[in-house]
Amino acid sequence: MSDIAASSLVGKGGAVAPCGADGAASAASPTPLRNAGEEMPPAAGQDFLRARIRQDCERRSFDGRVHTRFPPEPNGYLHIGHAKSICINFGLADEFGGLCNLRFDDTNPVKEDTEYVDAIREDVRWLGGDWEDREFYASDYFDQLYAFAEQLIRMGKAYVDSQSADEIRATRGTLTTPGTESPWRNRSVEENLDLFRRMRAGEFADGEHVLRAKIDMASPNLVMRDPTLYRIRHAAHHRTGDKWRIYPMYDFTHCLSDSLEGITHSICTLEFVNNRELYDWVLETLGVYHSRQIEFARLGLTYTVLSKRKLIQLVRGGYVNGWDDPRMPTICGMRRRGYTPEAIRDFCARIGVARAENLVEYSLLEFCVREHLNAVAPRLMAVLDPVRVVIETYPEDQVEWFDMPYSADGSIPGSRRVPFSRELYIERDDFREDPPKKFHRLAPGAEVRLRYAYYITCREVVRDADGRITELRCTHDPDSRGGSSPDGRKVKGTIHWVSASHAVPAETRLYDHLFTSPTPGATPEGVEFTDFINPDSLRVVTAHVEPALAEMPAGSRVQFERLGYFCVDPDSRPGAPVFNRTVTLKDSWARIERNS
Repeated sequence: MSDIAASSLVGKGGAVAPCGADGAASAASPTPLRNAGEEMPPAAGQDFLRARIRQDCERRSFDGRVHTRFPPEPNGYLHIGHAKSICINFGLADEFGGLCNLRFDDTNPVKEDTEYVDAIREDVRWLGGDWEDREFYASDYFDQLYAFAEQLIRMGKAYVDSQSADEIRATRGTLTTPGTESPWRNRSVEENLDLFRRMRAGEFADGEHVLRAKIDMASPNLVMRDPTLYRIRHAAHHRTGDKWRIYPMYDFTHCLSDSLEGITHSICTLEFVNNRELYDWVLETLGVYHSRQIEFARLGLTYTVLSKRKLIQLVRGGYVNGWDDPRMPTICGMRRRGYTPEAIRDFCARIGVARAENLVEYSLLEFCVREHLNAVAPRLMAVLDPVRVVIETYPEDQVEWFDMPYSADGSIPGSRRVPFSRELYIERDDFREDPPKKFHRLAPGAEVRLRYAYYITCREVVRDADGRITELRCTHDPDSRGGSSPDGRKVKGTIHWVSASHAVPAETRLYDHLFTSPTPGATPEGVEFTDFINPDSLRVVTAHVEPALAEMPAGSRVQFERLGYFCVDPDSRPGAPVFNRTVTLKDSWARIERNS
């Protein structure tokens, strides 16, 4: 084993917890098994990842340890696909009594920034990931990685290539034809070491030289055709500053970082299947500790793009209002929209892990959000599209205050006081002058219950010069205070309301899918994914909300009764609330009306 790796076998995080029911480490320390023997079939209710780790635990591979890592690149914000990886890596470590590192694979200073590092930390913590003191960076290992690169040169396994990037690409070959060896492939060890050290010293321009592994230009796996290990970048790094003029490639860095940290199970997405052969070559050639790589399918979600390049294009092109725009599939965007970490973790658990790429319906994510918010979000009243109701039988100067619970069944504790007056707002859709069958809301001559208040009956409809309904004149039953009548008569319809004189205007942002196509990333030739941007993905209305909603802090999640779940936006100010619609309720009435 290399001296460089031997001193860092379990990484800087210290001792690693073993897996197993008794939590006791095996006295023996066998060499980690990689693809040894038959795979154990998954037990009932277990996926292939857990089956593989369970197999390693039973064989006492890796000294019975389970140590995973979540390794984002700090060149953008995390999205729902990363949430799946976070849940898998931190979840597996927790389930098997192990540890999970947070490691930033920061090997490209041109695209990376501390803004992304801070955002990633916040998102992982918000989702429940706890890496304790095990926050690492690929840049922590730059000196060790450089020493590994020189070791490969001395072994005759790496060389400095002076071809341009275009020349290297042109000589790599295709799936059916082998590549062509570089004219610099057989430079001497001494010349390669000299050039590589001068590259480090900053003597050459970007792209003038690269360091390549010397493997096999005829390999059927294109990844193995002398891949680049180092390139020149005259750019300051967000952590190392101007110390380096050369930076390691991701494929060289990633597997060695896993090795240096003593990672037992390197959980990757399917696009790294072909890269595994290169990782194996690097680790075996250097003779260092070797973790087990297991691949799973990435998350695909309808009406969404999860390509970081495309998300950056949405932000920089002004199609959205930043990374945390509630229409974005980023974790910070979903948090701002009102999604909860519990709902996202539930979603990731429901979709599970698979070996084949699949496309998940966005409606499943919305279902998980509704399920959690239904259990925790207090119910309050707001009107999005108001029509005025005047209760002619109610005293003009009277105001009553009703104590209303946050949930009808008491599952959500607490209550608030809501004012009631002669003039109210109700939803325009809660009235029909010519109601269809099974319409149990307000109509001429019909009686409905105002939530927790009184029974009212519509007696007159007032219109403006254009024929638009502006006011409904009603009467009330004073004996029905609290929403029930002493004579026992039943009223089928219950509608929400707010007192017109006490209502607080609130900017309310109604979000829909950002794209009109369920697969915007799979565009035909000549069509851009941005061609499918939904022009109605955001609609802003002024709602009228009950006073209790005016002072809620940013991030508060509530249900506007019968309208949907909403979240207080950070743009809110005292007395001037701003709400984002998180998700709609199931709209059974829409189906009735469509079918009537």
